[in-house]
Amino acid sequence: MARKRTAKLPMAVAIAAAIRSIPRGRVSTYGAVATAAGYPRCARHVAKVLNTIPGLPWQRVLGSGGRISLPGEYGLEQRFLLQAEGVRFKGSRVDLSTAEHRFAGARRAKAKAS
Repeated sequence: MARKRTAKLPMAVAIAAAIRSIPRGRVSTYGAVATAAGYPRCARHVAKVLNTIPGLPWQRVLGSGGRISLPGEYGLEQRFLLQAEGVRFKGSRVDLSTAEHRFAGARRAKAKAS
């Protein structure tokens, strides 16, 4: 089966580079990867790139809050691979306080003042 081509090649290249920069034993979220690649609010494109480009460390990209968003056996495989890399879990979610990768130059959003 042939792989699908991405419509936006520069975006796919930037997202793939961001994914490749996540070191072993660390994780990131779809949204953080998109922002680090220069495409904030494009988290769905990260999933598309993971499905399109072979060889990316797909297990290191999670849903918001450290949630494994893959269904069934794929989610179990992702958890197994992350545990093999030494990533710790709090219940069903990855402990992002210890395992989240901080991209160079990325800033965390400030909490809104009420």
